[in-house]
Amino acid sequence: MANITGTEADTAVSLDDFRTLVLARGRKLYRDLPWRHTYDPYEIWISEVMLQQTQVSRVDGRWQRWLKRFPTVDALAAAQPADVLDEWQGMGYNRRALALLKAAAIVSGSGGVFPHEVRDLVALPGIGPATAAGIRAFAHNLPGVYLETNVRAVFLHELYPDASQVPDKELVPLVEATCPQTVTADDSPRIWYYALLDYGAYLKRTVPNPSRRSRTHVRQSRFEGSHRQKRAMAVRALLAHREVGDGGIGLASLAAELSSQELQAGRPPIDEATALALLEELTREGFCRQEGERWFA
Repeated sequence: MANITGTEADTAVSLDDFRTLVLARGRKLYRDLPWRHTYDPYEIWISEVMLQQTQVSRVDGRWQRWLKRFPTVDALAAAQPADVLDEWQGMGYNRRALALLKAAAIVSGSGGVFPHEVRDLVALPGIGPATAAGIRAFAHNLPGVYLETNVRAVFLHELYPDASQVPDKELVPLVEATCPQTVTADDSPRIWYYALLDYGAYLKRTVPNPSRRSRTHVRQSRFEGSHRQKRAMAVRALLAHREVGDGGIGLASLAAELSSQELQAGRPPIDEATALALLEELTREGFCRQEGERWFA
């Protein structure tokens, strides 16, 4: 393998030495997580989406519960949007739940066989290059560029220890070059990326987060009091009224429920105009539907 020299990194480092180090760290730091006991692409896809910007401890348990409710891609495709949203509550970013449902419908409609080629994976709603590479590596042991936050942290920590604003365009060739192209007992895309993930998670607990030195690093916006939180509150209210079977929710009732929660948090109440704007936005995006003067999840 090539070396990293000159302007590409702070110090000359052999990629062979880098791989040896990461694999050793991976063996020592290996996390025996439930989704690592499957090669099912559907199950791995769900874990990959759940793990985006979400702590592993929150996903462990929720992943298993999801699979009990929607055990296959066909089962998910046949589900109602409200049921999918209900199961997703607490995982953040409700759009991801609807994207899962839309992608499952496409896969199920094409015979129920989950694709493994990059071009077919990224054509599905909600699946980007990193998620596609994760599905390929963990379900099929196929090589690819799996560049997510923990993987990025390892490359920055080991190969760019003093650099800042490192662009992904520098890291992508290194990620591609270090990913094994074949499968052996001791090394494979699956083994390699698990090692990177576990070492990266360890680094984030023990040193200043190396990912902050990436040009792509963006501090997550505040959730409390944000428009995103109000959307999430509205979705939960719609689901709650669906569960009790009282025929959806009216505008005044939604505004009152959201206002109560906002006042408890020490924030201003929500008027009916704001509540209506939330409902119209959620309706356009497929989170709910309007019938007369009531809205339904």
